[in-house]
Amino acid sequence: MKTLLFFRHGKSDWDADYGPDHDRPLARRGRKAAKKMGRYLKSIDEVPDVVITSTAVRARTTAQLANEAGKWSVEVEDNRDLYDASPSSVLDLVHELDDNVASVMLVGHEPTWSASIQILSAGPGVQFPTAAMASIQFDVDKWSDVQPAGGRLNWLVIPRSLPDDH
Repeated sequence: MKTLLFFRHGKSDWDADYGPDHDRPLARRGRKAAKKMGRYLKSIDEVPDVVITSTAVRARTTAQLANEAGKWSVEVEDNRDLYDASPSSVLDLVHELDDNVASVMLVGHEPTWSASIQILSAGPGVQFPTAAMASIQFDVDKWSDVQPAGGRLNWLVIPRSLPDDH
């Protein structure tokens, strides 16, 4: 069994002083939501084995804050390809994952995440707001066996649906 967690970056700060879009930081609300989601994942005992994040500042910061707030102690890897990814490039990345790893979190962007979730789980379209998190399970032993429509969407959670103590 393999589990893929999708985590969209928190709300970004459009008013901040930044250069290219890649460098846009998180807003205060985004920082708070990232921490909340990190604690939530720990509370349901679904901390991933590995976190792979887009190199965009808002995604990397989301991953780091969730890891710290949730006390995950998980290695966070940067992957430039997740910044401007397509669902097919996400699947290519998944196929290259280490089979010794059972659970991987990908931290990135819309519209790629909602499209990838729909393709991998063959479910209806999903709304995936900032700092949303979703879990898809695959009944496979190797990441290379993950295929479109081969997963089951277990849950999708948004920060505002959680109590403030998370």
